[in-house]
Amino acid sequence: MNSIDKHDDDGLELARRMAEEEEGVGRRPEGPSKYIIPFIAVCWSIFQLSIASWLILDSTFIRAIHLGFALLIVFLNYPVFKKKRFGLDFLSTTNKIPIIDYIIAITAAFSALYIAIDYQGLTVRYGSPILRDLVFGGLLVIMLLEAARRVIGPALPTIAVFFCVYAFFGPYMPDLIAFKGISLNRFMGQMTMSTEGIYGIPLDVSATIVFLFVLFGAMLDKAGAGHYFIQLALSLLGGFKGGPAKAAILGSGLTGMVSGSSIANIVTTGTFTIPLMKKVGYPATKAAAVEVAASTDGQLAPPIMGAAAFIIAEYVNVPYIDVIKAAAVPAFASYAALFFITHIEASKLGLTGMPRNELPPFFKTLFGGFHFLIPLFFLLYELIIVRHSPELAAFYAIIVMAVIMIFQEPVKALIARESLGAAFKQSIINLFSALASGGRNMVSVALATAAAGIIVGVVALGLGGLITQIIDTISMGNIFLMLIITALASLIIGMGLPTTATYIVMASLTAPAIVEIGGYNDFIVPLISAHLFCFYFGILADDTPPVGLAAYAAAAIAKSPPIQTGLQGFMYDIRTAILPFMFIFNSDLILYNINSWPQGILIFVMACMGNFAFASATQGWFVAKNRFYEIPLFLCVTFILMRPDAVAPIMGLAHEQRYWAYPVGLALYAFIYLIQRPRIPRPADLAVSSA
Repeated sequence: MNSIDKHDDDGLELARRMAEEEEGVGRRPEGPSKYIIPFIAVCWSIFQLSIASWLILDSTFIRAIHLGFALLIVFLNYPVFKKKRFGLDFLSTTNKIPIIDYIIAITAAFSALYIAIDYQGLTVRYGSPILRDLVFGGLLVIMLLEAARRVIGPALPTIAVFFCVYAFFGPYMPDLIAFKGISLNRFMGQMTMSTEGIYGIPLDVSATIVFLFVLFGAMLDKAGAGHYFIQLALSLLGGFKGGPAKAAILGSGLTGMVSGSSIANIVTTGTFTIPLMKKVGYPATKAAAVEVAASTDGQLAPPIMGAAAFIIAEYVNVPYIDVIKAAAVPAFASYAALFFITHIEASKLGLTGMPRNELPPFFKTLFGGFHFLIPLFFLLYELIIVRHSPELAAFYAIIVMAVIMIFQEPVKALIARESLGAAFKQSIINLFSALASGGRNMVSVALATAAAGIIVGVVALGLGGLITQIIDTISMGNIFLMLIITALASLIIGMGLPTTATYIVMASLTAPAIVEIGGYNDFIVPLISAHLFCFYFGILADDTPPVGLAAYAAAAIAKSPPIQTGLQGFMYDIRTAILPFMFIFNSDLILYNINSWPQGILIFVMACMGNFAFASATQGWFVAKNRFYEIPLFLCVTFILMRPDAVAPIMGLAHEQRYWAYPVGLALYAFIYLIQRPRIPRPADLAVSSA
């Protein structure tokens, strides 16, 4: 093996380790103890499938058991420190589970289950807890924050501790942020004895809906769907200009819909696409950045979005199908613009596609893995046509996926004339491995929602109105400044938090303020717009330098500098960053009160064209290199096509006639094309410049 191959293998191994850490693989115990964590994870998955089908429990019991499983796995699976410190090796051991962690894990799980064990007593004593309630409540808060630190990092526990301290010391704060304060009894009652704190809506969504979708994604992954999606994308798009980059976008979009993890998405698809992008001529940094942008935005793509999307439905109190509808135009317009950006980059570099003889044949690839599409189509049917609840739709899709997993290996063995017994055995192993992966993958989501519940609980104690006043004062009542502050805060906080936690924190603090301050400005902001705004910037934080872990994973595979990869990925993602600002002011973009298919399609096409224009403005290229005076023209096209409601009054049109502004934007776009057309470079010139 030469040194280049060794470096590539090292980079891929680093990316895989990052993905494993995010997916819940911490310790790798040796001996019999190596089965303990997978066994608990499998039991957790079976419990979640049970409550989705035949087991009927009170929702508080479900949340408590869900959190108990998560805490049990965390303290058995993650050492106190990742590296050796203070000379105490047992604090960072990864090849065994120390006795102290067994004790901590059982204590933590029991503290989470305490609300279910003494449910009747706690209901009677709410508001006046006894010493035992305070002890177990305090243990739960401490254990939860420590578990979050081990899995997620210090950012979320630090923010939660800050809010807790603020709740107690509010009366001693400056007048602007002074708060009347709360007692220990009230704090513990809110956090650990009710469903207004740790056991709140986010944990409920994690326990009833998100787990099933994560498990569904784990089953698809174990069955080999990720490899199938990327091969299918390559067979379809690999031959076009810059084909591997376009295939990476389609493959990452399909994988990201069900994986919910940017890093896992990058490892699954980037392993194939990044080397191919480099092979056709993309620089390593740009190849990695394309994969980062595509994998990060997978959580935006309906119908299966990130975990936060299900929480949006609960917070806004709308069916999940309405969240899908609201997210559809911005998400697909964002992906269409990313396709356009890869085309721009290929045009700049004078790249071509891959030779057809190096690509997998389309129809053979399509039908070779068509069984992976069956559960996805079935899930769409359940969600959109039958309109079953998300948890029921996911449960039925899991059953279909389980049947496919059981028979997939035997069918392969039958075709290859190999042993059916060994194939069935492998199918069972794959199925249990998927159940274990589903449990492991859920740990970070469960802890993020529970720990963020502490912040939500403190806000619900009376801080909500005060926070709106503070934000109003800081933004001076200006909705534009308010949105910029919210976006920047989401990006900064999201650097250290998972997307779900970032959304919960920012939505709790700012979504009501956005709606209220919009009202002060005589501007109606739908509540779902405010929540989607926080959701989008929480996702964008995944690749925001200098901490974006997704960029580090892609850079490890591409052997590119991580910071430059993050910066390039962020430049690609600017096209996504403008969409929330647009749909806050133009609710047509989230199809709010839009129920006509032709009207929806028109809005989508114009949003895509507007996003293309913005991509050209930020990437410095349309059909030729931009000149300085063309950039304002592109921005005008973007504004007209995304905000016809703002342009129509200038043209003397009523609001109902706002779509007549679209021809003006398209005419301006055509004008830019005509003035750039004479400057379209010849392939020979591009080859010389790239050389």
